[in-house]
Amino acid sequence: MRLVIAKCSVDYTGRLSAHLPLATRLLMLKSDGSLLIHSDGGSYKPLNWMSPPCTIRTEEPSAEETEAGVQELWRVAHSKTGDQLVVSIYHIEHDSSHNLGVDPGLQKMGAESHLQELMAEQIEMLGAGHTLVRREYMTAIGPVDILARDADGGAVAVEIKRRGEIDGVEQLTRYLELMNRDPGLRPVQGVFAAQEIKPQARTLAEDRGIRCVILDYDEMRGLDDGGSRLF
Repeated sequence: MRLVIAKCSVDYTGRLSAHLPLATRLLMLKSDGSLLIHSDGGSYKPLNWMSPPCTIRTEEPSAEETEAGVQELWRVAHSKTGDQLVVSIYHIEHDSSHNLGVDPGLQKMGAESHLQELMAEQIEMLGAGHTLVRREYMTAIGPVDILARDADGGAVAVEIKRRGEIDGVEQLTRYLELMNRDPGLRPVQGVFAAQEIKPQARTLAEDRGIRCVILDYDEMRGLDDGGSRLF
Protein backbone atom coordinates (compact mmCIF):
# COMPACT_ATOMS: atom_id res chain seq x y z
CA MET A 1 0.00 0.00 0.00
CA ARG A 2 1.23 3.48 -0.90
CA LEU A 3 0.24 6.38 1.37
CA VAL A 4 0.59 9.91 0.05
CA ILE A 5 -0.33 13.08 1.92
CA ALA A 6 -0.57 15.82 -0.66
CA LYS A 7 -2.10 19.16 -1.42
CA CYS A 8 -4.34 18.31 -4.36
CA SER A 9 -7.58 18.82 -6.24
CA VAL A 10 -9.64 15.98 -7.68
CA ASP A 11 -11.99 15.72 -10.65
CA TYR A 12 -14.23 12.74 -11.36
CA THR A 13 -15.92 12.23 -14.74
CA GLY A 14 -18.15 9.43 -15.97
CA ARG A 15 -21.69 8.50 -14.96
CA LEU A 16 -21.54 11.63 -12.80
CA SER A 17 -19.13 14.53 -12.33
CA ALA A 18 -17.62 15.65 -9.05
CA HIS A 19 -14.93 18.10 -8.00
CA LEU A 20 -12.83 18.36 -4.83
CA PRO A 21 -11.24 21.81 -4.48
CA LEU A 22 -7.60 22.28 -3.53
CA ALA A 23 -6.83 20.92 -0.04
CA THR A 24 -4.45 18.61 1.80
CA ARG A 25 -5.66 15.00 1.72
CA LEU A 26 -4.56 11.40 2.22
CA LEU A 27 -4.30 9.36 -0.99
CA MET A 28 -4.32 5.56 -0.55
CA LEU A 29 -3.16 3.42 -3.47
CA LYS A 30 -3.81 -0.27 -2.80
CA SER A 31 -2.19 -3.29 -4.40
CA ASP A 32 -5.50 -4.23 -6.07
CA GLY A 33 -5.24 -1.00 -8.10
CA SER A 34 -7.83 1.01 -6.19
CA LEU A 35 -7.37 4.63 -5.14
CA LEU A 36 -9.12 6.16 -2.14
CA ILE A 37 -9.04 9.85 -1.22
CA HIS A 38 -9.55 10.75 2.44
CA SER A 39 -9.86 13.93 4.46
CA ASP A 40 -9.09 14.20 8.18
CA GLY A 41 -12.66 13.35 9.14
CA GLY A 42 -15.71 11.47 7.95
CA SER A 43 -14.75 8.20 9.69
CA TYR A 44 -13.97 5.39 7.22
CA LYS A 45 -15.71 6.84 4.17
CA PRO A 46 -13.45 8.35 1.48
CA LEU A 47 -14.31 11.62 -0.24
CA ASN A 48 -13.89 9.92 -3.61
CA TRP A 49 -12.43 6.70 -4.93
CA MET A 50 -11.93 4.42 -7.91
CA SER A 51 -12.43 0.70 -7.49
CA PRO A 52 -10.67 -2.01 -9.53
CA PRO A 53 -10.31 -2.98 -12.29
CA CYS A 54 -8.61 0.29 -13.10
CA THR A 55 -5.30 1.70 -14.30
CA ILE A 56 -3.29 4.55 -12.79
CA ARG A 57 -1.05 6.66 -14.99
CA THR A 58 1.17 9.58 -13.96
CA GLU A 59 1.23 12.46 -16.45
CA GLU A 60 3.11 15.72 -16.85
CA PRO A 61 0.85 18.74 -16.30
CA SER A 62 0.24 21.17 -19.14
CA ALA A 63 2.00 24.52 -19.24
CA GLU A 64 -1.11 26.21 -17.91
CA GLU A 65 -1.41 23.66 -15.06
CA THR A 66 2.28 24.00 -14.22
CA GLU A 67 1.89 27.76 -14.02
CA ALA A 68 -1.02 27.20 -11.59
CA GLY A 69 1.26 25.13 -9.35
CA VAL A 70 0.45 21.54 -10.40
CA GLN A 71 3.52 19.30 -10.11
CA GLU A 72 2.04 16.07 -11.51
CA LEU A 73 -1.25 14.50 -12.55
CA TRP A 74 -2.62 11.08 -11.63
CA ARG A 75 -5.13 9.78 -14.15
CA VAL A 76 -7.11 6.79 -12.88
CA ALA A 77 -9.35 5.09 -15.47
CA HIS A 78 -11.82 2.33 -14.80
CA SER A 79 -11.23 -0.53 -17.24
CA LYS A 80 -14.91 -1.39 -17.74
CA THR A 81 -16.92 1.81 -17.38
CA GLY A 82 -14.40 4.33 -18.67
CA ASP A 83 -14.94 6.58 -15.66
CA GLN A 84 -11.90 8.72 -14.83
CA LEU A 85 -10.50 10.22 -11.66
CA VAL A 86 -7.87 12.93 -12.18
CA VAL A 87 -5.80 14.00 -9.17
CA SER A 88 -3.84 17.23 -9.58
CA ILE A 89 -0.90 17.15 -7.17
CA TYR A 90 0.39 20.54 -6.03
CA HIS A 91 2.67 19.48 -3.18
CA ILE A 92 3.57 16.15 -1.56
CA GLU A 93 4.18 16.23 2.19
CA HIS A 94 4.59 12.48 2.70
CA ASP A 95 5.03 9.47 0.40
CA SER A 96 5.60 5.94 1.73
CA SER A 97 4.96 2.35 0.63
CA HIS A 98 4.17 -0.56 2.93
CA ASN A 99 3.82 -4.30 2.38
CA LEU A 100 0.87 -5.38 4.53
CA GLY A 101 0.94 -9.03 3.44
CA VAL A 102 -2.13 -11.23 3.05
CA ASP A 103 -5.02 -10.21 5.29
CA PRO A 104 -6.87 -13.10 6.98
CA GLY A 105 -10.16 -11.22 6.74
CA LEU A 106 -12.70 -10.14 9.32
CA GLN A 107 -13.54 -12.76 11.91
CA LYS A 108 -16.96 -12.00 13.35
CA MET A 109 -17.43 -12.69 17.04
CA GLY A 110 -20.86 -13.61 18.29
CA ALA A 111 -21.98 -15.26 15.04
CA GLU A 112 -25.24 -17.19 15.30
CA SER A 113 -23.38 -20.53 15.24
CA HIS A 114 -21.27 -19.42 18.25
CA LEU A 115 -24.33 -18.23 20.14
CA GLN A 116 -26.11 -21.50 19.41
CA GLU A 117 -23.16 -23.55 20.67
CA LEU A 118 -22.87 -21.51 23.86
CA MET A 119 -26.59 -21.65 24.59
CA ALA A 120 -26.59 -25.42 24.10
CA GLU A 121 -23.83 -25.63 26.71
CA GLN A 122 -25.68 -23.24 29.04
CA ILE A 123 -29.27 -24.32 28.43
CA GLU A 124 -30.14 -23.36 32.00
CA MET A 125 -30.21 -19.77 30.72
CA LEU A 126 -33.77 -20.59 29.67
CA GLY A 127 -34.69 -21.37 33.26
CA ALA A 128 -34.02 -23.85 36.05
CA GLY A 129 -34.56 -27.46 35.07
CA HIS A 130 -34.21 -26.99 31.31
CA THR A 131 -32.32 -29.73 29.45
CA LEU A 132 -30.96 -29.90 25.92
CA VAL A 133 -32.52 -32.37 23.50
CA ARG A 134 -30.46 -31.43 20.46
CA ARG A 135 -29.16 -28.61 18.29
CA GLU A 136 -30.45 -28.10 14.74
CA TYR A 137 -33.70 -30.01 15.24
CA MET A 138 -34.99 -30.65 11.72
CA THR A 139 -38.49 -29.70 10.64
CA ALA A 140 -40.06 -30.00 7.21
CA ILE A 141 -38.99 -26.44 6.37
CA GLY A 142 -35.56 -26.39 7.99
CA PRO A 143 -33.85 -26.78 11.35
CA VAL A 144 -34.84 -24.91 14.49
CA ASP A 145 -31.66 -23.92 16.33
CA ILE A 146 -32.29 -25.71 19.64
CA LEU A 147 -34.86 -28.14 20.94
CA ALA A 148 -34.98 -28.35 24.74
CA ARG A 149 -37.25 -29.58 27.53
CA ASP A 150 -38.35 -27.48 30.47
CA ALA A 151 -38.52 -28.65 34.10
CA ASP A 152 -41.97 -30.21 33.46
CA GLY A 153 -40.78 -32.05 30.34
CA GLY A 154 -42.45 -29.69 27.89
CA ALA A 155 -40.80 -29.08 24.50
CA VAL A 156 -39.12 -25.72 23.94
CA ALA A 157 -38.02 -24.51 20.47
CA VAL A 158 -35.34 -21.81 20.47
CA GLU A 159 -34.48 -19.63 17.47
CA ILE A 160 -31.21 -17.68 17.84
CA LYS A 161 -30.22 -14.50 16.02
CA ARG A 162 -27.47 -11.94 16.46
CA ARG A 163 -30.05 -9.24 15.80
CA GLY A 164 -33.67 -10.11 16.46
CA GLU A 165 -36.05 -8.67 13.87
CA ILE A 166 -39.57 -9.44 12.67
CA ASP A 167 -38.34 -11.93 10.06
CA GLY A 168 -36.81 -14.05 12.83
CA VAL A 169 -40.09 -14.11 14.75
CA GLU A 170 -41.96 -15.15 11.60
CA GLN A 171 -39.41 -17.93 11.02
CA LEU A 172 -39.86 -19.29 14.54
CA THR A 173 -43.65 -19.05 14.18
CA ARG A 174 -43.51 -21.31 11.11
CA TYR A 175 -41.36 -23.84 12.99
CA LEU A 176 -43.75 -23.84 15.95
CA GLU A 177 -46.76 -24.39 13.71
CA LEU A 178 -45.19 -27.53 12.26
CA MET A 179 -43.76 -28.83 15.55
CA ASN A 180 -47.12 -28.48 17.29
CA ARG A 181 -48.59 -30.96 14.78
CA ASP A 182 -46.32 -33.64 16.26
CA PRO A 183 -48.14 -35.40 19.13
CA GLY A 184 -44.77 -36.37 20.60
CA LEU A 185 -43.81 -32.71 21.00
CA ARG A 186 -46.89 -30.58 21.45
CA PRO A 187 -47.43 -28.24 23.10
CA VAL A 188 -44.17 -26.57 22.04
CA GLN A 189 -43.12 -23.30 23.65
CA GLY A 190 -41.20 -20.77 21.56
CA VAL A 191 -38.16 -18.77 22.65
CA PHE A 192 -36.68 -16.02 20.50
CA ALA A 193 -33.09 -15.33 21.64
CA ALA A 194 -30.76 -12.62 20.32
CA GLN A 195 -28.09 -10.15 21.35
CA GLU A 196 -30.50 -7.37 20.44
CA ILE A 197 -34.23 -7.59 19.79
CA LYS A 198 -36.00 -4.80 17.93
CA PRO A 199 -39.08 -3.38 19.70
CA GLN A 200 -41.40 -4.39 16.82
CA ALA A 201 -40.04 -7.95 16.89
CA ARG A 202 -40.51 -8.18 20.66
CA THR A 203 -44.09 -6.94 20.38
CA LEU A 204 -44.91 -9.49 17.66
CA ALA A 205 -43.23 -12.33 19.58
CA GLU A 206 -45.05 -11.58 22.83
CA ASP A 207 -48.35 -11.26 20.97
CA ARG A 208 -47.81 -14.83 19.68
CA GLY A 209 -46.86 -16.20 23.09
CA ILE A 210 -43.16 -16.42 22.24
CA ARG A 211 -40.72 -15.61 25.05
CA CYS A 212 -37.81 -13.25 24.29
CA VAL A 213 -34.33 -13.74 25.76
CA ILE A 214 -31.43 -11.30 25.42
CA LEU A 215 -28.01 -12.96 25.03
CA ASP A 216 -24.82 -11.38 26.41
CA TYR A 217 -22.06 -12.92 24.29
CA ASP A 218 -19.19 -11.86 26.57
CA GLU A 219 -20.96 -13.13 29.66
CA MET A 220 -21.75 -16.43 27.95
CA ARG A 221 -18.05 -16.81 27.14
CA GLY A 222 -17.13 -16.04 30.75
CA LEU A 223 -15.45 -12.73 29.85
CA ASP A 224 -17.93 -10.49 31.64
CA ASP A 225 -19.62 -11.04 34.99
CA GLY A 226 -23.04 -9.50 34.53
CA GLY A 227 -23.87 -9.97 38.21
CA SER A 228 -21.06 -7.71 39.40
CA ARG A 229 -22.13 -4.66 37.34
CA LEU A 230 -23.36 -1.48 38.98
CA PHE A 231 -25.69 -0.87 36.03
